[in-house]
Amino acid sequence: MIKILFVCHGNICRSPMAEYVMKDMVRKAGREKDFYIASAATSTEEIGNHIHYGTRNKLREVGIPTDNRVAVQLRQEDYDKYDFLIGMDEWNRKNMLRILRKNPLYGKKETREKVFLLLDFTDSPRDIADPWYTGNFDQTYEDICQGCEALLHYIISGYADK
Repeated sequence: MIKILFVCHGNICRSPMAEYVMKDMVRKAGREKDFYIASAATSTEEIGNHIHYGTRNKLREVGIPTDNRVAVQLRQEDYDKYDFLIGMDEWNRKNMLRILRKNPLYGKKETREKVFLLLDFTDSPRDIADPWYTGNFDQTYEDICQGCEALLHYIISGYADK
């Protein structure tokens, strides 16, 4: 089973959007049983809060269901639990590494790299803008779809065989 954790600053906009987009793509590909997908925050400021209404509205608009999940924070133990820890921007990556480096397995040579940015899997690596600040949930959704499609392709086309 491939385990993916999407991470952003507060776990109310980008990372839950990526979580539900990827769950939808995996379901449509008939691969639900092969994946465990979740999301988390690097900060504590939104812990316990529900998905941002802009994210929820965008996902509803495109027919992707959500549930009543609440924001949780990334923990050092997540390095052991997940195959992929996927940040939305470079600031997220730096904060993820700060949290994860406390894990005893982090950085050992026999442990393969697990921390990426979502758009690292595309032909156009870049940060995904935070719609909390931009208000542009449409652009965030487009970027997340592009990244999730590329990540799913990467995994299905051979990662699991390595």
